[in-house]
Amino acid sequence: MSWQEYVDSNLVGTGKVSKAAIFGLDGSCWAISKDLSIVQADIQTLIAAFDNPKEIQEKGIHLDSKKYVHLRSDAKSIYGRLGSEGVTCVKTKRAVLVGLYADGMQAGTSTVVVEALGDYLSARDY
Repeated sequence: MSWQEYVDSNLVGTGKVSKAAIFGLDGSCWAISKDLSIVQADIQTLIAAFDNPKEIQEKGIHLDSKKYVHLRSDAKSIYGRLGSEGVTCVKTKRAVLVGLYADGMQAGTSTVVVEALGDYLSARDY
């Protein structure tokens, strides 16, 4: 399965995630939804936040021309919200998954989908 298929089928294709992307830990884009735009500086900030979340705690999580409020984070996951929309980011051994959910989608079910793919990839050394 290609990285784009993971985004299109395993994330967005579930109907629980509206837009998604997979980035390498170096910030390179492996796959992204066609209607999602994430600038390099924002993904670099996000990747760094897994080790030190101070910047996103103070300034928010900037993705797809929106600013999500940082809700919580740890070494594996980062969660943000903007009104009824939100984002779940999961770090694996070699990648960062970004899953956004739109108005009308459930945060909890979206998070489960993104984290399940993260666990699957981590178990396969990705």
